[in-house]
Parts: sequence; structure tokens; C-alpha cells
Amino acid sequence: MKIFFVEPAIFLSAFAMSLTMPLTTQYIYRRIWEETSNYSIAFDSNISECEKNKSSPIFILQKEVQKKASLFGLQVDLCGLIPGIVSTFILLSHSDHYGRKLPMVLSCVGSLATSVWLCLVVYLALPFQLLLASSFLGALCGNYTTFWGASFAYIVDQCKEDKEKTVRIAVVDLLLGLITGLTGLSSGYFIRELGFLWSFLIITLVIAVNLIYILFFLGTPTTEMQSREVLESCAEAFKSLLLRTYLLFKNAAGRRGALLCLLLFSMIAYYVVLIGISPIFILYELDAPLCWDEVFIGYGSALGSVSFVTSFLGIWIFSYCMEDIHMAFIGLFTTLSGMALVAFSRTTVMMLSVRLLFIFSIMPLSVLRSMLSKVVSSAELGTLFACISVLETLGGVIAVSSFNGIYSATVAWYPGFTFLLSAVLMLIPAISLCSAMCISRNSESYTLLIQEESGRETSDT
Repeated sequence: MKIFFVEPAIFLSAFAMSLTMPLTTQYIYRRIWEETSNYSIAFDSNISECEKNKSSPIFILQKEVQKKASLFGLQVDLCGLIPGIVSTFILLSHSDHYGRKLPMVLSCVGSLATSVWLCLVVYLALPFQLLLASSFLGALCGNYTTFWGASFAYIVDQCKEDKEKTVRIAVVDLLLGLITGLTGLSSGYFIRELGFLWSFLIITLVIAVNLIYILFFLGTPTTEMQSREVLESCAEAFKSLLLRTYLLFKNAAGRRGALLCLLLFSMIAYYVVLIGISPIFILYELDAPLCWDEVFIGYGSALGSVSFVTSFLGIWIFSYCMEDIHMAFIGLFTTLSGMALVAFSRTTVMMLSVRLLFIFSIMPLSVLRSMLSKVVSSAELGTLFACISVLETLGGVIAVSSFNGIYSATVAWYPGFTFLLSAVLMLIPAISLCSAMCISRNSESYTLLIQEESGRETSDT
């Protein structure tokens, strides 16, 4: 019996991803601390051995560890950049013809291999620099953006109405938020009670279960695979990919094309800032004056993940009284305010309070993804999500690398500089959204614009 709900696969994948990221960051931080200081950190102690006195040797040491951890994170991201972009683009573009399950399966295989490699590094105490190789090999099979792109395309394939697309995508973001919040809250206890090895083993088991579900239980929608073509040669396949991408933008002529480009740019620009600053939170919280331990970091991550739930509720409530683009503005400016205030957070209470300003930070991504899916035809959804995922992969890696580099260069004199910079950069998608709103002044004209351009293309042919 086949199941046509991809949500269980998204649940398991989100659990693995959201637990892997903080565990890996803190594992690398511990290893660098131990190599730099020649002594280990007990699991029941403050994870960073944090020192607030600037004249103390420990304070100088922790700044050095912060720099090294940030730069190593940059190297890991760069190693997965090229293979991640190529595999994401090829897999998601081909999913229009060969189904959405293939990118999901290969992405899970890559994640499983990476997780097993992490277990070996921890168990055998191998040099943590070997994680660079796992990042490269895992990205060859497609990364998490590949999985999300295929999952969203799978969902949109089953939606018949525009409003259903928006709500269904928002539900997925809600699901992601709940899982991310729970794993963020528990990540510190995983480290403290189980240690890194057993924590990574649990992640490996979850990914294996997800792979089994996708292979043997997840069904293929009838809209897919009915006209599966004969396999093309590699050269023809790549040429076909480029052609479909070219036609995606060529067919969106006139104002519709401008709207497509502006919405896509707004989404990626917002995503780049949001994803770039995310790993800096953990390093910022480990450092003075906050000096959080692994449990408090879990609390902060869980509180930040509430944004998935509140963003869903915001979309559900605001959709009755305002346009999609106005919801995107609300999420953008509340997030901008939160970024600016984090730079001045010096106490635990203030840092936890500022996290509340991120309550609608996911709303622009959900809304813009839904708006983009309405601009193109159903036959172009795979290509659209391939473009989105490739741009997210490229932009995300560049953003994380850049933000890590900036934080490494500025942490000694002002750790909050990176957050102030991110707040300023948020103005770029805001300006782009204003331009999109000028093209489409309200939801009715927006819909008519899409219909007019589509009808004009049909009459021309």
C-alpha cells in the first residue's frame, strides 16, 4: 500500500538536519578547544569554559577558538558548494520527467553517508578535518535544499487551487518549526546525557528509516511518470536542463517575467541573510558576555524555532485580511528588528527576549515560495524549484562562508557587528518587494496579470 503524504519524510529529515547542525558545531568547537588548550571540556561544565575578564589568558584563548571554529565552518561549506549546486540543479530539473522521489532518495543516501562518517570520526577520534571530505561526498548526492525542493514540488503537484498551495506549504513550514524547536530544545541534553557518538548514531538511524519510507511506502502521484521518456545521454540531458531553465524565464514575458525575477530575487536575498546569520548565533552565545552552555543553547534554538509555528499562524490569520506580499513585509521587518537588537544583547534575559522578534521570520519564505509557484505552469514547477534550490544552495554557502569570515574578523573588537550588517542587508529584499508591489498593486491585479500574460502567450502560439 502506497502513501501519498510526503510529510513523514519531511518530519524525519528535519529532525536529522536540525539535530546534526548544533551537534556538529559544538563537536567541532570542543575539538578545536582541546587541540588549542591541550585539555578537554567536561560534559557537565560550561561548554566554552567562558571567561568574561578580557585580561585573562582564557579570554584570549576563547577568542582564538571562536576564530578557528568560524573559519573551519567556512571551509566545510565551501567543500560542498560545487557538487551541491550541480547535483541539486540536475536532480530537481529532471524530477519534472522522472519523478520527485529520486532527488529525495539520493539526498537521504548522501545524508546517511555523512552521518556514518561523523560517527566514525567521533568513535575513532579521527582528525575532525576529515569532515571536509564528508561534506564534499555528501553534497554529490544532493543536500537538504535538494530534499526540500523535491518535497515542495511533490506537494504542489497534488494541489489544485492557489490558496491550497499557500496553506499546504505553510503547514510544512509549521511542521519544520515544531521539529526544529523540539530538537533544538533537546540538543543540549543529547550532548550531556548521551555524548556525541550516541547522538550521531540516533541521527543515522532516523535517516535510514526515512530512506526506507521513501523507497517502499511513499507513492508516486499519477500526474507524474505517466509520460516517462527514454533515458537521454548525459550531453542531451544537460542540454535539456539548460533549455528548460531558459524557457522558464522566456515564457514569463513582460510584466510577468519582471514579477517572477523580482519575487525570486527577494526570496533568495532574504534567505541568504537568514541562513548566513543562523550559525553565528551559536558562536555568539558561546562567547562572553552570554557564556551559554549547551543546555541554554538548546533553549535559544527552541525559542528561535517558535517562528515556524507563529509564521504559520500568521499566514493563516493574515490571509483573511491582507495580500501575500504584505505578509512578506511583516515577516521581513520584524526579522530586521530582531537582527539589530541581537547585536546589543548582553544578558541572557535580553537575548531570549529578542528571539521573540523573529516570530514571523519564516513567513516571507513560505509566502514568496507560494507566489512563485503561481507564476509558472504546472509543467515548469520542477524547473522552478530546481532554480530556487540551486540559488539557495549557492547563496546559502556563500552567505554562511561570508558571515563566518566576517564574524571571525570582527569578533575580537565587536561580536555584534555581523548582526548589524545582516539588519542592513535585509533592506535589499525589502526594496525588491516594493518593486514587485508596484508591478502588482493588489491580489486581484496580480492574478489577472498572470492570466493575461499566460493567455497572450497561448494566442501567440
